[in-house]
Amino acid sequence: MNALFNWVRGTRHAITSLACLFLSSSFFTVVRADSLATGVVFNDLNRNGMRENNEPGLPGVRVSNQVDIVETDAEGRWQLAYDDDVTFFLIKPQDWQPPVDHHQLPRFFYTHKPHGSPKQQYPGVDPTGELPESIDFPLHKVHEPRVFEAIFFGDPQPRNLREVEYVGHDVVEELIGTTAKFGVTLGDIVFDDLSIFEPFNATVALIGIPWYNVIGNHDINYDAANDRDSDETFTRIYGPSYYAFDYGAVHFLVLDNVLWGGEAPGGSGSYTGGLDQAQLDFIRNDLSRVPEDKLVVLMMHIPLTSMINREDLYRLIENRPYTFSISGHTHWQSHQLIRKEDGWLGAKPHHHLINVTVSGSWWSGLPDEYGIPHTTMRDGAPNGYTSLRFSENKLPEVYFKASRKPEDFQMSVFVDERIPVQSLQTTAVYVNVFNGWEESVVEVRWKEAGVWHALEKTLENDPGLQAVFDREPEIPKAPFRRISAPVASNHLWKGNLPQGVSAGIHVLEVRATDVNGKWHRLERIIGITENPVVSGLQDAVE
Repeated sequence: MNALFNWVRGTRHAITSLACLFLSSSFFTVVRADSLATGVVFNDLNRNGMRENNEPGLPGVRVSNQVDIVETDAEGRWQLAYDDDVTFFLIKPQDWQPPVDHHQLPRFFYTHKPHGSPKQQYPGVDPTGELPESIDFPLHKVHEPRVFEAIFFGDPQPRNLREVEYVGHDVVEELIGTTAKFGVTLGDIVFDDLSIFEPFNATVALIGIPWYNVIGNHDINYDAANDRDSDETFTRIYGPSYYAFDYGAVHFLVLDNVLWGGEAPGGSGSYTGGLDQAQLDFIRNDLSRVPEDKLVVLMMHIPLTSMINREDLYRLIENRPYTFSISGHTHWQSHQLIRKEDGWLGAKPHHHLINVTVSGSWWSGLPDEYGIPHTTMRDGAPNGYTSLRFSENKLPEVYFKASRKPEDFQMSVFVDERIPVQSLQTTAVYVNVFNGWEESVVEVRWKEAGVWHALEKTLENDPGLQAVFDREPEIPKAPFRRISAPVASNHLWKGNLPQGVSAGIHVLEVRATDVNGKWHRLERIIGITENPVVSGLQDAVE
C-alpha cells in the first residue's frame, strides 16, 4: 500500500511539474480544469477570512499539496494536482500572517477528503464533498521583527482533564502576556486520549499567541490500519502533519517523523521514527526555494538521531550553513552535536536539542503544595519549557525555563550536608546544569578560599533524583504515581570538594556556563566537622 501511495504521489509531482510549465507559457488554456485544484492567496484587508472585490491576490506565495510546491502568479492564483486524500496549505511568507481560530491555531490549510476519514475511535475529517472551484487562503500584513522569541513545549502529554489543569497552572499561567511571537508543541500533545485535544488547546490558547503543533506518537489514531490513516484526528484539528512557514528571517519546517506500523489492540503498538518518501520529497522541494544563507529550523517529535532514515534528511540539510533542529519524546533534555561519525557530512556539526518536557516524567511524583506532582524529568532536571531567541541567520540562543521557578534557577547541587574535614578530598559533589552541554565549564570553590576547581562531565544518574526515587514510596492512590526511574544525565558534572577550610559552617560557591556561554551561580551551605558523621542523606533516610 505504501508503495502504491508513493507512486501516486510521484505521479502527482510529474503532473504538477507539467502544469507549472503550461502556467508559465501561452498554453495555459490547454491544462484541464478538472485535473488540478486551484485557488487564490489574497490580502485579507478586513480580516474576515473571505475574499472581497477590493482584496488583491498576493504573488509569489508558496502553496503545497504535501509534496509539490508552486508559487502564486501575479494575481495570487495557484494550481496543484490532487487526489482524494490531500491537504493543501500555504507556506506562510515573512511579514504575513494567516488567521487563527478561537484556540489560536493558525488556519493555513484546506483538507480534501470527499468521503471523509475512515471510521475510527476518535473522529477524523468529515466528508468534504467535491473540490471547491477555488480554494482561497487569506493572509494579512504584519511586521515581523528580525530578533524575536518563540516558546517550545515538549510532551505536555495530559492523559485526562486533571492533567490539563496541571499544564494550565504549571506553565500556561506564567506565560500569559509573553512577548514571544508564537509557540510550538513538539508532539505528544496528549496521552492517547485524543478527546483531550480540545480542552488542552483551550488552555494553551490563553497564552494569547499563535500556536503551532507537531504530531507525536501519542497523538495518532492507534486503530488506524496504516501510517497514512494514523493522523486523521490530528488533521481535523491542526491541519497537515508536516508543513513549513517563515517568520522574520527564519524558515521553520514542521515534520511528522512518527511512522505507524498498524493497528494495535489496547492502545499501544509499533511505531518507528522516520520520514516517508512523500515527506522527504516535500522537504526537498521546500528547501530548494529557501536561500542557502537563511536559518532553517526543523521541528519534530522523535529525536533526529533516533530516526531510521536520518541520513536521508542529513543529505537535504548538511550543505546549508545555518540549520538547527529540536524534538521532544525522551523526557530528558540533551544538546546533541551531530558529527561525521554520526553519518553527518556537513562542514560543521549540526546542533539538535532534545527539549525539556512540560509533563516532566509524565506528571508523576508526590504532589507539591499546589497539588501538582513534582514530576522531575528522568535526568534530574525540572519540568518546564524552552525559549528560543532568534537573530537573523544566527543559531538561536536556547533558554531553559523550569516551571514556576525563577529564570535564574538553572542548576542543582548534590553533596553531603555534613562532612568530616579529613574527608574533603574524597567527598564527591555533583552539579546538574539543566541547559548545559559538552562545552560547559562547571567550577566550585569555598567562598573564603577563592580558588575555583573545575568539575568533569560525567554520564551518571543524577544522585539527587536517585535519592528521591529510592525513598519515594509507591503511591497507591490515584491520581499520583511514583516518580519515573532515573536515566543517565547528559548535563551532569562531578568532582571532589576542594580543601582549604576548617571545621565550621561554610558556603560552597558553584558557577557554570550554559549552552549560550552565559554564567550561572548558586551557593550551598555545608557543615564541616572535626569527627566522622552520618551524611545528610543517610540521616534523612534513617
